[in-house]
Amino acid sequence: MIDDVYNSKLLQFAGNIGRIGHLEAPDASAKAVSKLCGSTVSIDVKMENDQITDYAQQVKACALGQATSAIVAENIIGATAEEIRRAHAQMTQMLKADGPAPNGRFEDLKYLQPVKDYKARHASTLLVLDALVDALDQIAQKQAAA
Repeated sequence: MIDDVYNSKLLQFAGNIGRIGHLEAPDASAKAVSKLCGSTVSIDVKMENDQITDYAQQVKACALGQATSAIVAENIIGATAEEIRRAHAQMTQMLKADGPAPNGRFEDLKYLQPVKDYKARHASTLLVLDALVDALDQIAQKQAAA
């Protein structure tokens, strides 16, 4: 497991998490927690014209959660809600249903493909994407109520 999952590329991402912190006035904030290991990711998002314009995160997770968070942070600015939702769906399919790796803006998530064989690690790997989908849902609800 260690050689397959914790490859050098994944560890490089995990050691270089960007956009750490909080935003002053986010459009939405969300937190995701892995019940199995206690890993947490909290995010703040600003959107304009259906694109992420600013993003910050607090990551207290294992190397898998850290790597996913680093990849997301590196590629999030300018991403649309559709791109984020697609990346979440693709990651879920890759991990849980042997689907193909994500493509497009978040294609570096492919480096987490070996995690699919370790079901107990899926939740921590998906944390940041789960939080992002929650934040997008919050924003959509606010827009619908306006």
